[in-house]
Amino acid sequence: MTGRGQVILRVAAVILLTALSLVAVGFAGGLVNPGGTGFASRARCAVPDLPGQVVDVSLINMGGPMMDRPDGIGGAMRMTADRSMVMHGTVSFLATNSGSISHELVILPLPDELIPGTRLVGADARIDEAGSLGEASRSCGEGPGQGILPGASGWVTLTLPPGRYELVCNLPGHYTAGMYTQFTVS
Repeated sequence: MTGRGQVILRVAAVILLTALSLVAVGFAGGLVNPGGTGFASRARCAVPDLPGQVVDVSLINMGGPMMDRPDGIGGAMRMTADRSMVMHGTVSFLATNSGSISHELVILPLPDELIPGTRLVGADARIDEAGSLGEASRSCGEGPGQGILPGASGWVTLTLPPGRYELVCNLPGHYTAGMYTQFTVS
């Protein structure tokens, strides 16, 4: 076989393997989400009109779900809010997962002596959620759940007094990977 023929054969093999991978991912996704298209976790959610001041929170991981570390937490992670301060009262947090693995949003009071990102992490790779004011961890819904799937959103509405807060993802390993941000209510 000529050099050109080998190149064509290799390109065809790559295309075939890519197509088979997409079919496998779609099939596996259909098993996780019966009756779905297999790619339902990337579907956008219909978000209702949220009351009060709305804070958009982005939940992001880079690197993919199985890269770099044996615990499956790959690449860098971060959490960002479209604003770092609001007035006290009704606040709705809309958390959108732009990453490739599940995430959540937990709202914790942040004492004056504590620096964001420095909470003690337990043997389960999570921080203590005692004193949590609420969370958004339900895909396409409000309040607690099993995690916000990739491409989905979750939300929570709270009445917050003035103070400092830390927004965190407390799924195992996510806090230490960088998923936290400070938030202030005046």
